[in-house]
Amino acid sequence: MLPASPTGDIYTGEYTPELTEPGKRHAVLASREWGGWMRYVDAEAQAGDVLMSGPRGKPLLIVDRVGDGRVGMLMTDQIWLWARGHDGGGPFAELMRRVVHWMMKEPELEERKLNLVAEGDTARVELRTLLDSAPPLVVETPEGSFLEPQWRQDGPGRFVAEAPIDQLGLYRAEAGGLEAVALNGPANPKEYADLQSTTEVLQPLADATSGGVFRLNASGTNLPDIRRTSARGNSAGGNWLGLRERGAYAVRSSSSQPLLPGVIAAALLIGLLLLAWRREGR
Repeated sequence: MLPASPTGDIYTGEYTPELTEPGKRHAVLASREWGGWMRYVDAEAQAGDVLMSGPRGKPLLIVDRVGDGRVGMLMTDQIWLWARGHDGGGPFAELMRRVVHWMMKEPELEERKLNLVAEGDTARVELRTLLDSAPPLVVETPEGSFLEPQWRQDGPGRFVAEAPIDQLGLYRAEAGGLEAVALNGPANPKEYADLQSTTEVLQPLADATSGGVFRLNASGTNLPDIRRTSARGNSAGGNWLGLRERGAYAVRSSSSQPLLPGVIAAALLIGLLLLAWRREGR
């Protein structure tokens, strides 16, 4: 579970903690200037990320994720020297607060975080990572199309990308297994201001057009009867709903096909007449 294994050796002598490459990118370490310490517990890193190094580049501050939890190890008992101002002091309270809050999963201190902001005609994506380069970015628009803006580095472990947008709705960004969503438009549109079912909103419009508003039960067994009504009559009653006969149709084309060719039809007709005359003659 612990990210480092002590060797049992203790180093005594003044040294200045140094940031490692992952430490320069991690949000836990915001300050970069501090004084020295005088004791170090020798250890070998077994897992996690080494954020600070001690004498001879040995791991000094190590953090790791274990299952759903997190753990951190500081291989010295000299951090109180920062609080006392020894050798210029250091960010004692800030470092302790950030490490503890990182272990409590504070979002602002996540070392791998994707943030998306969509405002007006621009979508801005920010990535925090411990990697040297950023993974490919894909932004999905409300209509289902995809944008692939390019990253630019904004600092150690920080990347920024922007893309022009022209649609209102929900945008979704994905990069390296991280996802973020943002809404472009009003956060509280009018149609969501009051979600209670009521007939009062449409009733004035229905009355003005000689119509009606009907409330159905959960099973839908109280459906009104549907009838045809004239264009100027009422379109609703107590238990019926009318569909107005508007006569709004247009014939775009027509065609006809004779049942038999003309010559055959004439011969057949003459044959029938002769047959009838002969029968009458008998």
